[in-house]
Amino acid sequence: MINRTACVVMALGLLAQVGCATHAPTDQARYQVSKTCNGAPHCHGTIQAALDATEGAEPGKWILVQVGPGQYIEKVTLKRSKVRLRGAGVDRTFLQFNISAQDAARYHRDHWGTPGSATLTIDADEVIVENLTVENTYDFLSNDRLPDSDPSKNSNSQAVALLLDKHSDRVLVRDSALLGYQDTLFANGKRALIRRSIIAGNVDFIFGNGELLIVDSTIRSRPRSATFKANDVQSIVAAPSTPLAQPVGIVVYRSRLTREKGVPDGSVALARPWHPTRNFPDGRYADPNAVGQVSYIDCDMDAHILADHWTSMPGTAHDGTKTAIFTPQDSRFFESGSRGAGARHADIGIKWNEVPSIAEVSRVILEDWPEASTGDLP
Repeated sequence: MINRTACVVMALGLLAQVGCATHAPTDQARYQVSKTCNGAPHCHGTIQAALDATEGAEPGKWILVQVGPGQYIEKVTLKRSKVRLRGAGVDRTFLQFNISAQDAARYHRDHWGTPGSATLTIDADEVIVENLTVENTYDFLSNDRLPDSDPSKNSNSQAVALLLDKHSDRVLVRDSALLGYQDTLFANGKRALIRRSIIAGNVDFIFGNGELLIVDSTIRSRPRSATFKANDVQSIVAAPSTPLAQPVGIVVYRSRLTREKGVPDGSVALARPWHPTRNFPDGRYADPNAVGQVSYIDCDMDAHILADHWTSMPGTAHDGTKTAIFTPQDSRFFESGSRGAGARHADIGIKWNEVPSIAEVSRVILEDWPEASTGDLP
């Protein structure tokens, strides 16, 4: 009999392949998505139509939605648990939509444009996304090029590719690409694991309050069009808003931080603390208990990473102005084992002591999650 606890601990240490049982979901029903169904049963012309059709399948059983090659221009919401959404490869299957927060409030339950802009929304437990590209194609760079004085400039240019919504848990994304510019990946639910994938963007492009572990992946910083002074922070990789009572936030492990052409040396911060604006009995202001947790462990960093590595972020003060400043020194930021041209950094005095190790992070993320409980993920 396999000792599950021992098996998980072995897998958690370095997430390496180990001799534990592999728990692969058995697909009980299969649905096809294709540009040319030609009347085939269980075949649909859009991803959303296929997901809607799965609602009639037997509850509690795994569903495979196989998406064929092609470009699928649609906003997709996945609400059924135990769904495996599988493409034909990141260079063959593309799920894309073009909208920013300014025009997307109608898509969100609370009329919040940022999550409303998501190309793919996952709001379910036990979901696997694999072998496809998810992209928000909003033209951030053209808007970024406009001066702030231009009345046509979009001041809400957040454009999410993947939203892990508040009911999401145990979401595995592997061998995929998440592409955008500002706010590419919004972790707004519970646990998620991203493995062997690409996440690309520029401003706060991995953000939120969820428990997110990114492993063996590429974190790709993209350029800006706006004009900056020398040594200015142009972009930020992560903006965690982790609740203070939650020990794990955004953790990047054994991954590569790279850049596209046009991203200058020393221009990208690893993270800044996001304190979302909330309603309180004494007013509406930045949540003081959203003390972001982010860790970079055993990562390769190119020279685009800022010398200080971290930066501050403004938030809403009690008087309603954006004048509250939240600093990395007061946040739960951590890194260890960094390598590469961007690994050297100045000591800016971060002294938070309660930093979870990779084993502790993995234990939190992978608990009661058999599909992700070994290094050799299914």
